[in-house]
Amino acid sequence: MSYRVVWFKRDLRLHDHTPLAEAARAGPVLCLYVVEPGLWAQPDASARQWGFVRESLRDLDRALKALGARLHVRVGDAVDVLARLHAQQPFSALHAHEETGNTWTFDRDRSVARWCRAQGVRYREWPQTGVVRGLRERDGWQGRRDAFMALPQVVCPSGLVDAGSVDQPLVLPDASSLGLREADAARRQRGGRQEGLAVLRSFLESRSHRYRGGISSPLSATTACSRLSPYLSHGCLGVREVEQATRDQLASLPPDAHQQRLGLVGFRSRLAWHDHFIQKLESEPELEWRNLHRAYDGLREDDWSDERFAALVQGRTGWPMVDACVAMLRETGWLNFRMRAMLVSVAAYPLWLHWREVGLWLARQFVDYEPGIHWSQLQMQSGTTGINTTRVYNPIKQARDQDPQGRFVRRWLAALRRVPDTWLFEPWRMPPDTQARCGVRVGVDIPVPVVDLDAALREAKARVHALRARPDVQAAEAEIVRRHASRSGRREQPSRRRSAAEMAQQELF
Repeated sequence: MSYRVVWFKRDLRLHDHTPLAEAARAGPVLCLYVVEPGLWAQPDASARQWGFVRESLRDLDRALKALGARLHVRVGDAVDVLARLHAQQPFSALHAHEETGNTWTFDRDRSVARWCRAQGVRYREWPQTGVVRGLRERDGWQGRRDAFMALPQVVCPSGLVDAGSVDQPLVLPDASSLGLREADAARRQRGGRQEGLAVLRSFLESRSHRYRGGISSPLSATTACSRLSPYLSHGCLGVREVEQATRDQLASLPPDAHQQRLGLVGFRSRLAWHDHFIQKLESEPELEWRNLHRAYDGLREDDWSDERFAALVQGRTGWPMVDACVAMLRETGWLNFRMRAMLVSVAAYPLWLHWREVGLWLARQFVDYEPGIHWSQLQMQSGTTGINTTRVYNPIKQARDQDPQGRFVRRWLAALRRVPDTWLFEPWRMPPDTQARCGVRVGVDIPVPVVDLDAALREAKARVHALRARPDVQAAEAEIVRRHASRSGRREQPSRRRSAAEMAQQELF
């Protein structure tokens, strides 16, 4: 029997799924997910991500069973799994979505393509976002992305003919069997398309009126943000599906729904930024591990400090807003964008840590880890792109701006709940008699800051600005802009003003 394999990766849904629709149109299909130990052994993978994926796979299997098929799960190297399937029962084609992942998945996809060519199996991939494969420069990218988003969504087949046995139960390995030793996030979002659809509905219909103005503070962001990021990063929902649902909701709003309209318009712009950043990694995979602007090589790498990194990871930097964010991230697997940017900025500037190890730690913490957005943002916030404004977040100012009553800090840092407002954001300055009255000992119950913030920021900014001012560094910016900068209807030149405007729009989801 001739059949086609549909290989699910970061596209765990049936709706708007071109590979599935095209394969089903031609006859029997085998819907395959490969649990790849090599992928889960990578330093950016974690148990919390696998927990979300595991739930999403169960939801996907239920949806397939309703159509007369099932999800066939195999554990192993993707090429080995495909070779065994082909040896048992040859298939004529492999259908999949394009994936912009980490370096490991780039290499794996190339290996699969080589195997298909050697076996005479047709390997067909389709885009599932506005990211364009093989793009060399950004002229015309926005128009191509918008055209993709305007296309009709692909309708899920009404029934499927399964090329394999449909009676076998779904068996999925647990995190420990994949070598994922870090604990899952106890309060993370649950995986699966049905969960994602519920979150999408609640955002479009009610929560979106708080989006504008509510996404910066970690207090309000938990409900004001769309909270769709894990469902988009793992493909439970499609970006085109969310884009068109947002467009339709905007069209249905009454004239007086001013705040909701502003929120949804802002959210649509951030959906475009979602693809914009992933395109950077698609076009230049090396930015996952190498400075985008090579003149920044060596800026921080040789000054690595295990002590400062441990203080960040353990949430013991001594700066309450930073440590509270780490505590929330550890517990929930999510943090709003401004606080993510603050963590990276604190790591890069006062702690003077190179972004790569910081990025791997954060990737493991985020349930919604999206490599394209993640590594682009790590470099932007660390100042190594060469084309974006140096943006340094002062954690004390951020605490006063985003948590003026100290509710967020006290919620996540129990030791600070008795500290008076006057000293809450700089508790190391508390006089000894105040420490005694509130029962908090600086250096024992709460840490002293690992570095002097003001002095460290001055030194860090001076070092970065000195490098940026060099003529050879500035001269190299034009090529980076050609490859990666957004376009607004005309060719863009390196511009500090433009970069600041770009940075202002990065409150992604």
